[in-house]
Amino acid sequence: MVKVTVVGRVSDGLPLAQGLRYVNEENGYLSCYRQQAEFILQEISREALTASKMTIHIDHFCFNYLVESGVVFIVLCESTYPRKLAFHYLQDIQKEFQKFDKTLIGKITRPYSFVKFDGIIANISRQYIDTRTQANLSKLNANRKQDLDIATEDINSILERKRNSETIRRFPVTLPPESTIWCSHRLEVIALKWTPIIIIVTTLMALLWASLVLTDDFTISRW
Repeated sequence: MVKVTVVGRVSDGLPLAQGLRYVNEENGYLSCYRQQAEFILQEISREALTASKMTIHIDHFCFNYLVESGVVFIVLCESTYPRKLAFHYLQDIQKEFQKFDKTLIGKITRPYSFVKFDGIIANISRQYIDTRTQANLSKLNANRKQDLDIATEDINSILERKRNSETIRRFPVTLPPESTIWCSHRLEVIALKWTPIIIIVTTLMALLWASLVLTDDFTISRW
């Protein structure tokens, strides 16, 4: 059974619409799963989740999401609910969403303020409550040999990657400077260029001086 539906923008992760809310559910466990759906939306927005279709397991439920034309469609279902039917549901919502003006969608600034679409989501979700209706059975039986090419994840793995990325950002690895001797790269280049020449000239002068000193000593000793 369809439990939670969230529609949001990929560009900024703003949730635009959801199904009709019920007071007893909002005060209960479904509000927690709605927050999880918003988290998934944010992860898609920051490109931590790159698949256009995915099933994410959480407890005895699963999130299924579909990304199309810059919009994310997310639904929470019981784990026993047919995944194929869940994606038919998302595709139906996506088709209805396409009928709206894209410029209007881009102007929305407040979360869940596209209330006009909430009623459409509720009407579509009612069609998918009973999986044994003739319409739903036809959808399940259509192309039965065709496998759904959909990635699968676990919410705990996604949360772990999120924590690791935040740790890396908080404590970045700082590489040591290329040179700790020279104050600038320009001075380092000059030093590397002229140091061998200076060493050679100094060595030659030292040898010349030594030879002169030895010559003088030899001359003096003869006399």
